Amino acid sequence: MTIPLLPSGPEQTSLAPAQVGGLEGLFSRVFRRMGLRRPAPSFQVEFRPFASLRSAIRRRDNHLVVHISDLLREAPPLVQEALAEILLTRVFGRRPSREAQECYMAHVLSPAVRQRIDQTRRQRGRKRLRGPQGRHFNLDRIFQRLNRLFFGGKLARPRLGWSLKRSRALLGHYDSAHQTIAISRLLDSPRVPRYLVEYLVFHEMLHIRYPVERDGHRRVIHSRQFREAEKKFPQFERARRRLKLIST
Repeated sequence: MTIPLLPSGPEQTSLAPAQVGGLEGLFSRVFRRMGLRRPAPSFQVEFRPFASLRSAIRRRDNHLVVHISDLLREAPPLVQEALAEILLTRVFGRRPSREAQECYMAHVLSPAVRQRIDQTRRQRGRKRLRGPQGRHFNLDRIFQRLNRLFFGGKLARPRLGWSLKRSRALLGHYDSAHQTIAISRLLDSPRVPRYLVEYLVFHEMLHIRYPVERDGHRRVIHSRQFREAEKKFPQFERARRRLKLIST
């Protein structure tokens, strides 16, 4: 199984040789602990300055190339071991242990790490959007109206805009790192009812009001409070049905 890697660039530097050897030894130990009945592979492990908490692994015959986000450079050894197990199970068709999942997620969902991830994404990544004024809908005006109706006008205004592409797979998105709400340009059309665009903006506004929570080793993106608040939108069911037709 091959998991795609981001293309290498001049800004992507490797770890010092001695440290790389330490990580390669860590992956070898985890591989042996998994008890796989096959010759032990060789490893090439590097930290890369990705724009997010991304790690990837690629198998070339019996050689494994691993790229780990440098945000995990200072992570405790147990967390790095947990990640090694998670990546190796992807390649060899196994499921990671619950202990590994919980250890890794407990680290990456901690407030300090989440803050560092958002800061890194802002520094390294860019959020490219069109402006809020579309051909048929103005996202600024929609946000202001919804803010008054549902949030008492107290929700901080993020950057709003239409996506560059007419995406059908991702109709709306809130990016907490860049504090942006993006709506697919596909919906900026006279054939799309206003309530549908309003519902999507409202949904993304709820992500600001109810941030991602942690439940054990899982990230809870839509909490119970989120779901209850979402149903207060006047045409909630109608909007959901309409969106299913658009996205399929």
